[in-house]
Amino acid sequence: MHLSELLAEVRPHVEANFRSPGGDWPACTLFFSVSDGTSRARVRHASASDFASAWLAGTEKLEQLVRRRGMQVRWLRIDWVEGVRETTMKAWSEELAKTKRNYYRYGVALDRGLKIAFLEQELNGNAMLYGGNEVAHATVNLHNFNVYAANRYGAGTELDPGRDRAVYVLSTRGVFRDALEARTHLLYGPGRNAGRRVRDRLTDQDVFELIERGALYLASQVQESGKFHYGWHPCFDRPINAYNSLRHASTTYAMIEAWEVTRDETLKQAIDRSLSYLTTKLIAQAELPDGRRGAFLVDGSEVKLGGNAVCLLALSKYAQVTGTDRHHALMAALAEGVLFMQDPATGRFVHVLNYPDLSVKEPFRIIYYDGEAAFGLMRLYGLTREPRWLEAVVRAFDYFLSAEHWKAHDHWLSYCVNELTTYRPQAKYFEFGIKNFADYLDFVRDRITTFPTLLELMMAAETMLQRLVMYPEMRPLLNAVDLDAFYEALERRAHYLQNGHFWPEYAMYFRNPARIVGSFFIRHHAFRVRIDDVEHYLSGLVAYLRYLQAGGRVRALRLQAAA
Repeated sequence: MHLSELLAEVRPHVEANFRSPGGDWPACTLFFSVSDGTSRARVRHASASDFASAWLAGTEKLEQLVRRRGMQVRWLRIDWVEGVRETTMKAWSEELAKTKRNYYRYGVALDRGLKIAFLEQELNGNAMLYGGNEVAHATVNLHNFNVYAANRYGAGTELDPGRDRAVYVLSTRGVFRDALEARTHLLYGPGRNAGRRVRDRLTDQDVFELIERGALYLASQVQESGKFHYGWHPCFDRPINAYNSLRHASTTYAMIEAWEVTRDETLKQAIDRSLSYLTTKLIAQAELPDGRRGAFLVDGSEVKLGGNAVCLLALSKYAQVTGTDRHHALMAALAEGVLFMQDPATGRFVHVLNYPDLSVKEPFRIIYYDGEAAFGLMRLYGLTREPRWLEAVVRAFDYFLSAEHWKAHDHWLSYCVNELTTYRPQAKYFEFGIKNFADYLDFVRDRITTFPTLLELMMAAETMLQRLVMYPEMRPLLNAVDLDAFYEALERRAHYLQNGHFWPEYAMYFRNPARIVGSFFIRHHAFRVRIDDVEHYLSGLVAYLRYLQAGGRVRALRLQAAA
């Protein structure tokens, strides 16, 4: 679609939603952002005393830009200023210091006439308010700010950092249109949802599409060798120069979960490459002291308990969804490796071994490993019904209970106790699962970061609660659960994950939109996109889709009635 046609399609939506900022400011200021889908958006804006004049001036600037660059416009976004607040550089800096890094959701202008002005998405996409990973709050990055300002407005355009210098904070709202789609999307104004398409509720299809896009992003990151591109810093399209075998395996597990939903062939081929790399390059066989054969996921010079665990998750899930028994022997050897790291008397796990001598390096590293290990063994037990694996989990839970592991509110433990209560529906396990979330609901509901593992925790807990009511003698345990608060937190967290999705209306402001669009990011880590970040969004959304397909709110009401 030609730019003029796109503008004609979008204009009625802008006019219908436009609101003037009022006060002593330009009555209408419009920002026009365009991208071809492969390069950072170019932005032009115009102010005037009325909408028609601002539209004419802005579109003339935009069409001149597109002609000069020979750009084929894929994405068009138009924002308007609906509020202006004057402040000083000193006061603005103090405001930024009270804001979590990358969570500043307003634009800024450097003059009363709004001639030098930037959208929030320009500020964040160019790391103009990012002080590095050692600075927890937003702060002006003078170098990045001035580089982009010069690029946008010409050499010599700079931010004067003087404390008394006036700056103007902008509240904006907008619309977005993909030239390949037939729909124009209204975008949220300032707040936690700022800048993304408005959605009042998530349908099954919405969630399916989020899963599909995220899974295909991960598929695109699996190289021919089966190794992943580990991740990207998208502001400037820089690769993350590291690798983690555990995250290779756990990401593959999430891809298999997604493939069970989408059945996409491109995704399946990527999974097969990834599994091949995992089983032939990353996992090593070893003879254990008692003569048994074990297997271990090797990460440099370490063996991590969680590494073996997520290998079990990936391989058992693959066996379940494909029907293959190709990896059964390897899974048994990996499980032997897990048991090698467990004290048979106490049930406690050792977390990290040296490789290759398998001596203890760290008895404890992170509580995630305990939950992962027990969950991996439970999934293998569910596949093979080998009693040893279940017995090991029961021993582990004796330790988890005595150590009060529920205080960690760990999603892996939520997964595991859900599985364990399937086969051992005992009150102590249900009680553990409830304690794992019962005093955490406010955090799940209100946390400013997307924190995708919170949705995983809630979805596993919800499945466990549905099982609990099957046992009338245990229903009094539900007295510890505020079910209204539980489901409110679950729904709020599921919807909030949309704020971590690289919608095109977000991605277009980063250096290489094509690299990241459809993925998921961690905003406070400079919008980092790493394979395990995407993995946790996917796992939570897959579980949420199952919940919606099983009745969603009707399912919740059934549980409340039973309680």
